[in-house]
Formats: sequence, structure tokens, C-alpha cells
Amino acid sequence: MKIMRNRKTRVRTKLKAKSTRPRLCVFVSNQHIYAQIIDDIKGITLAAAKNLDIKNTNSGKGKTVSIAREVGKLLAERAKENKILEVVFDRGERKYHGR
Repeated sequence: MKIMRNRKTRVRTKLKAKSTRPRLCVFVSNQHIYAQIIDDIKGITLAAAKNLDIKNTNSGKGKTVSIAREVGKLLAERAKENKILEVVFDRGERKYHGR
């Protein structure tokens, strides 16, 4: 767990040092997916979305990818309402591989 914590700290430090854009943080558990756009300078969440906000969740093959896509669309709509056009992706301690 110490290795993962070190990786998370290293990634987040680089993102905060190099960017004035808000940070897109994604958390994926075994059952749910959460995404939020955070302004590190002010320390507030600007927009957030989760799979529990989606009303129609389809079941079957490819369920997790389609739900992640819907969460992304919902987050994009909420970001546009707050006039956010660019973000920096914070992968945290995980490797990014599509979802």
C-alpha cells in the first residue's frame, strides 16, 4: 500500500505544480464510479457525477464501459454549465487503461 500511496502523491504533486486548469479526479470501486472536477487553488469541487445519478443503467455485456461513458457525458454537461472547457486528468494511484 505504501507504493500506491507514493505513486498517488507523486502524480498529484506534478499535476498541481504544472497546471492552472481544474483537476478531473476519477474513483472506481467494485460497484460504482465517481468523477469530480476540483479547483485546487480554491479547494472546492466545481462539478461532480456518479453512476447513481444515471436513471437508465443497462445490463449485460459491456455494462461498466457504457456506464462510465454515461457518467462522463453527465460530468461534461455539468462542467459546461460552470463554463469549464479544459481539465487535467488525475489518474491517482492507478494506471489509466480506458475506463
